[in-house]
Amino acid sequence: MILVPFADASAQTGEWQWQLMGNVFAGGNYQYRKFDDFDAIESQNWIMAHGDRPLSGGQLKLSGMFSFEPFTMEDIGSPQVFQVGESYQGAPLIDYQHPHDLFTELSGSYARPMQEWTLTLTGALVGSPALGPVPFMHRVSAAENPQAPLSHHHLDSTHVTPGVLTFGASRSGLSLETSWFRGAEPDEDRTDIDLGALDSWSLRTTWTKGPWSAQVSGGHLHNPELLHPGDQTRLTASVSHTTSGPISTALFGGWGQNRASHATTNAWLFESDVTWQDRNHLYSRAEAVDNDILTGHAHAGSTVSSAQVSRIGAFTLGFTRDLRVRALRRLGAGADMTVYYVPEQLQPDYGAPVSFHFFIRYRFSTGQGAMEHHHH
Repeated sequence: MILVPFADASAQTGEWQWQLMGNVFAGGNYQYRKFDDFDAIESQNWIMAHGDRPLSGGQLKLSGMFSFEPFTMEDIGSPQVFQVGESYQGAPLIDYQHPHDLFTELSGSYARPMQEWTLTLTGALVGSPALGPVPFMHRVSAAENPQAPLSHHHLDSTHVTPGVLTFGASRSGLSLETSWFRGAEPDEDRTDIDLGALDSWSLRTTWTKGPWSAQVSGGHLHNPELLHPGDQTRLTASVSHTTSGPISTALFGGWGQNRASHATTNAWLFESDVTWQDRNHLYSRAEAVDNDILTGHAHAGSTVSSAQVSRIGAFTLGFTRDLRVRALRRLGAGADMTVYYVPEQLQPDYGAPVSFHFFIRYRFSTGQGAMEHHHH
């Protein structure tokens, strides 16, 4: 489960302690591409409610997280050059980031100390299995960037999984987790819950000390892609470093690999966010990703060969300034630009694409704690 509080406050009802937090981007998205520019007025957003209370010597936690992107984006999603993953109207999504589901988390967990360890059991109608790093929408290093990484489906795309059971054990900064979950990605109906058999599994080790956090994880996903049947093995590793002060920094580096019958593909990601005077945010993202662009443009159900996989590079630089800062909310305005490395095989179709975002960002919280999440 993910928490991204932004201020110190709490609301208590009896023994329950409640938190409410959210992040909303609204603005323009312009993608310049050879032959075919495309643009959108859209909003990326999420809101999360979280409550916990003591119970029988342990701690019970309930979480609900929701995204209104099914209503604030086009049905096909957000225009994004070279993005792939999931499907729309029977065809692979290419050059679009799909909207997130309305229900992005509905979970409950119970944690209890056992000698030097804390044992945690989590069940989710929708949730995130123990696979991959903190999802991009909850990383401090990506908090000001409205756009999903191109490496999303190599690193953290399982963060909206319908049906998850996770068991974890942690002590002194080290945690071990295993999950049993449904491997299929959500379908294009973004307002339902796609329940099914728990047919996939994962393992993750996380280490945290001071400003440092690192994770290594792997999982076996049963038939994750609707249009390309077959199981997939995913391996990920990542490290982050977060500091706060007059100048706050958040750095993140990650690697993900998907192994399928037709190809093994890799992705590398680096993100940073530097904040000064508590209201200026300079953010960047650099990534190199193996994506299957050519086959997706051919036709649905076509076979994929490793020769058709293209290694793409992308670099984003952006800036957000908070216009109003209050204890529980922030309103800011920002913009960014992305340039790309285009492999030779894609240059006839794409030329030299450039992407731009201009947006207003609103963030609110009635929660406790620091911004960076915690796993449990």
